[in-house]
Amino acid sequence: MPSDSELTPGLVIPTLRYRDAPSAIDWLCQAFGFEKHMVIPGEDGSIIHAQLTLGNGMIMLGSVRDEEQRDYDRLITQPDDVGGGNTQAAYIEIEDIDAHYERAKAAGAKIVIDIADQDHGGRLYTCRDPEGHVWNFGSYNPWQS
Repeated sequence: MPSDSELTPGLVIPTLRYRDAPSAIDWLCQAFGFEKHMVIPGEDGSIIHAQLTLGNGMIMLGSVRDEEQRDYDRLITQPDDVGGGNTQAAYIEIEDIDAHYERAKAAGAKIVIDIADQDHGGRLYTCRDPEGHVWNFGSYNPWQS
């Protein structure tokens, strides 16, 4: 087994599916401050693939593909299909967390855990986007603790 120093470093890039991916892209940029890095539209108004950046982070997303049922799409369930449940959620470190919180609220993010100081340091809030995906934003940077 290779040692930790022999392993190739990797990037963690969350991936999501949205029923209305074009609207989700616009909303994620407005509410959370993401920027479009690459957007590949489909012929039917769907999004085949999109990459959004925030600082040095990235997410990838695309439209739900009910008809095609590609292998990957069969693995992903939308929050509204399971009563709003999520099995994973991204944590994104934000420098000015209070301003980010206000921006997200103004854009209509559903705040599910209000902004508060955390015992381990920093401030954190948790919200849902319009399709129910859970997002955590905080000022705590675990690499600097």
